Amino acid sequence: MRQSFLRIAVVAAALLSAIPLSGCSSDEPLEPFVEIPAEKLYNEGIAYLQQGDYRRATERFEEVDKQHPYSEWARKSLIMAAYTNYTRGNWDDAVISAKRYNALYPGSEDAAYAQFIIGQSYFNQIPDVTRDQEMTRKAFDAMQELVQRYPDSPYASEGKKKLDMAKDQLAGKEMETGRFYLNRNNYIAAINRFRVVVTDYQTTRHVEEALQRLTEAYYALGVVNEAQTAAAVLGHNYPDSRWYKDAYTLLQSKGLEPREDGNSWMSKAFKAVLG
Repeated sequence: MRQSFLRIAVVAAALLSAIPLSGCSSDEPLEPFVEIPAEKLYNEGIAYLQQGDYRRATERFEEVDKQHPYSEWARKSLIMAAYTNYTRGNWDDAVISAKRYNALYPGSEDAAYAQFIIGQSYFNQIPDVTRDQEMTRKAFDAMQELVQRYPDSPYASEGKKKLDMAKDQLAGKEMETGRFYLNRNNYIAAINRFRVVVTDYQTTRHVEEALQRLTEAYYALGVVNEAQTAAAVLGHNYPDSRWYKDAYTLLQSKGLEPREDGNSWMSKAFKAVLG
């Protein structure tokens, strides 16, 4: 009985598979494409936007660009699509729309806003400092472009704040990696990381600790003059810092004191920034 049942099931499946599906016939005519006026699509998008339906609004704005590319309505729709995608949290789509807008209309009055959307979309994806910082670097580059290309725009001020925050995040990543090497007595690798903080991210909150860690790492390597210089630069620029107290205590315990070598890269780095 079991074998008979299986044979019946196999035959039934074969018969069913031979029956053409009504919706998949190649002879069925396709629905004709109907072009909708650009203004109508755009206004529908605005109406959906006012209703809070950002998904449908996005669809209408994107349809304008598909059906009427390079038109004035497409220009308006493209920046609106960037906005609605951003509002929905579709960061990648927001970046694509904003980048396309700036590629086509770099001199537009909304170009600065499009650039801000690019930077902010990346910024919203910044992970914690223990993970890869690719999004942070993208946010940094985008905000830097905003500030440099559109310094008088209403978004430049916010762009500068986000630029500083991205810098701090990148410096924090260097510090985290530097501490990892320092804790494993890999002093040269640690120094290379702390050096990046001192030279490239000197205006961040991490530079004080970086100088103290340099004092520690250089002394461990036996490069006493650089250890003394790191502590001296730290004390000169941040005399009330707890990190300076730690650096001073470390040197004093070895019978040494902070003393700056003007030829050290650390001295030159701070002189370059101070002008």
